[in-house]
Amino acid sequence: MTDTSDRAVTTRLPAAERREQLLQVALETFAAKGFHETSMNEVAEAAGVTKPVLYQHFASKKALYNELVDEMGARLERTIFDAAAVAEGPRQQVEAGFRAYFRWAIGQGSAFRVLFSDRNRADVELAGAVARVESVVADRVASLIDIPGLSDDERHVLAFGVVGIAESTSRHWLQLGLGSGTDADEFADKVARLAWSGLRGITP
Repeated sequence: MTDTSDRAVTTRLPAAERREQLLQVALETFAAKGFHETSMNEVAEAAGVTKPVLYQHFASKKALYNELVDEMGARLERTIFDAAAVAEGPRQQVEAGFRAYFRWAIGQGSAFRVLFSDRNRADVELAGAVARVESVVADRVASLIDIPGLSDDERHVLAFGVVGIAESTSRHWLQLGLGSGTDADEFADKVARLAWSGLRGITP
């Protein structure tokens, strides 16, 4: 007798849609339990598929995690860069970038926890995946730092500092359970002024 439930979960969605669904379910599961405490069986059950279906899309739990991190990192990068691209000047770019970062961190809380969870950073391989995201975002930020006399390496290191400020303040904002919306925007503006003041203090 054919198992119609297995047939249903494997044929109802096209492969691309199924893969996206699995990534979203994995995101919520990893965010709630952490990488090491989450099993592929739990992800499959939460997605309503069998483990073989899950393994058709992802060869291992780390492959699933790495793809998830890369996708979330790319979305964060686009969010920041798109916001900064329409700002009028350097200071407005910094402000727009911080606002976009805070809005993303609060609105995409599960993604932020997966990317920047302390418990995931404890694993060298997982930390490497997150470091790739930080590097990509820092590359974008570095392209917006317009200070005469800086070498490319100095510009890049300063960009990591700006990204670190955004990450740390966002993480503590979420941990404290503070508000979103206008409150988050106002605080993002304060953090942006902190970063901008620091960048303006660098003289050629």
